[in-house]
Amino acid sequence: MDILLLGSGGREDALAWRLRQSPSCGQLMAAPGNPGIARWAECVKIDPADPAAVVSLAKEHAIDLVVVGPEAPLVAGVADALRAQGIAVFGPSAAAAQLEGSKGFTKDLCRANGIPTADYSRVDTMQDALAAIDDFGTPVVIKADGLAAGKGVTVAMTRAEAETAIAAAGDGPMVVEEFLTGEEASLFALVDGDTAMFLASAQDHKRVGEGDTGPNTGGMGAYAPAPILTEELAARAMDEIVRPTAQAMVEQGTPFNGVLYAGLMLIDEGPKLIEYNVRFGDPECEAIMPLIEGDFAELLMSVAAGKLSEPPRLADKHSMTVVVAAHGYPGAPTSGGAIREIEAAEQVEGVTVFHAGTARGEHGLIACGGRVLAVTAVADSFANARARAYRAVDQIDFADGFHRRDIGWRELKRTIA
Repeated sequence: MDILLLGSGGREDALAWRLRQSPSCGQLMAAPGNPGIARWAECVKIDPADPAAVVSLAKEHAIDLVVVGPEAPLVAGVADALRAQGIAVFGPSAAAAQLEGSKGFTKDLCRANGIPTADYSRVDTMQDALAAIDDFGTPVVIKADGLAAGKGVTVAMTRAEAETAIAAAGDGPMVVEEFLTGEEASLFALVDGDTAMFLASAQDHKRVGEGDTGPNTGGMGAYAPAPILTEELAARAMDEIVRPTAQAMVEQGTPFNGVLYAGLMLIDEGPKLIEYNVRFGDPECEAIMPLIEGDFAELLMSVAAGKLSEPPRLADKHSMTVVVAAHGYPGAPTSGGAIREIEAAEQVEGVTVFHAGTARGEHGLIACGGRVLAVTAVADSFANARARAYRAVDQIDFADGFHRRDIGWRELKRTIA
């Protein structure tokens, strides 16, 4: 089948890499892509969030399946436009994408359907948000209601931090949420409307600094699987959170199709939903893709066609991704820095370097984003995957870059103990 992949980040490089290995994948195009994706696909410079442009490109090249990487095209209705033209697409409608596009929508759906999540209050003004803090106390969680590229959440440990977050958000829809104590894990499920199947687990690292300090980012690293999300807990999350959500979406006439990423908090009573994303996480996707076995393109087409029947298969291995970011991230990152020795990094056994924010400069590869590279290693154990990932990172010559040295610290602590 001929496939069009939408997106230009590290997640899409990992998806393209995995799709290219699929026996059923014929022509592979990407829009707009990046230099890393260009290793696996033909890149075309169009706006992936422009429904008309995407439909035109898909028709021109007789595309059989469109795989949507980022959330913005989904919220913009690209999947709707493609389906209206009879083109198969892996990704939800704009109505179903509200599960990520509006945190308030998701919280209300959880409350109406008895899905375990933190208590919350939806507010529209700074004054109402401040009043909600009085009710919840601190610590408290402040969430912007719309898309925020993984950075629209503030965990305020003090009243002053909460007030600062609210002032920064200004008047507008927000969710003020109960602070939950526990450990976070990510669960990924494939959903074709009526059917929801567990795909994989991972654990990411949102804070920019080591020891999980500093502001939230889109993600500084991840590993898969997440042993803390045991088979029993994963099964509970599927039965108590994911499947009821899928059923609720069907019942309200907006069935979900694609990958549903549940950010979970594991507390004493069991898993609770923190939030949903309606696409693969980044950098979790980079960690998960090397573990998926079988024909990945065929698997995604079965979801798009509403014919998901066989559970996905995962290799009995471990994977770790370390993000190399440009100095200044998550604020104003330094652009234009030269990147060298990626080939040397990929000489380390089990390593693939995915491109997240790169471009071709006059003299070679340069940085053009906050998160620049996602160095991913696979091995037979967590410790070996971690060692390989950092061995590869140390081969890369990128003077303007930085990375965390403690990715996987919780699991490392558990394995040592």
